[in-house]
Amino acid sequence: MARYTGAVCRQCRREGTKLFLKGKKCFDPKCPVQKRAYAPGEHGQSRKKTSEYGMQLREKQKAKRIYGVLEAQFRKYFETAAKKKGVTGEILLQLLERRLDNVVYRLGLATSRAEARQLVRHGHFRVDDKKVNIPSFLVREGDSISLNPSSRDMPRIKELLEFAAAHPHPAWLELDLENVRGRVVRLPRRDEIEIPVQERMIVELYSK
Repeated sequence: MARYTGAVCRQCRREGTKLFLKGKKCFDPKCPVQKRAYAPGEHGQSRKKTSEYGMQLREKQKAKRIYGVLEAQFRKYFETAAKKKGVTGEILLQLLERRLDNVVYRLGLATSRAEARQLVRHGHFRVDDKKVNIPSFLVREGDSISLNPSSRDMPRIKELLEFAAAHPHPAWLELDLENVRGRVVRLPRRDEIEIPVQERMIVELYSK
């Protein structure tokens, strides 16, 4: 599948906010978003009026970049959310949060969603004790996410376990660090999805 391979810090600068795509570097004072708080490119520092469509587009782009999905896949998530009962925007974010790579990241078992995606692809995690190497796999309420036993002695995994111990995870997830097993207690509420996105604008954009 096609994937953006350029400098991810450019994406944060383009959106004018931290999207936390680079792990620990995002918390560093030298973060490019803090050093150059304007859009990249020759005309990045010039002021431009943003139309309503432009603002809606930026919200969609932010969500896509945060979760690391491309347009066709993102539209499928929206279409799925639109068919369900409830608030479409919230259901859309809920679907994105249920991605396995995002759950691994939320549990603290990766410093970024990109790292979580790589770990999942390499077969380091299981869902209900079955190997899953598809980052977009949607977990359900009650699912358990565990580390492959053969992966526990890897130096990077040991570092990530220390990282997970020092960083809290959201209330809709549980984590047993001793056995390296997480569980989806329930589906996340909107106030528990801490991303700088106004999902209402995404719904308005796709509803035109």
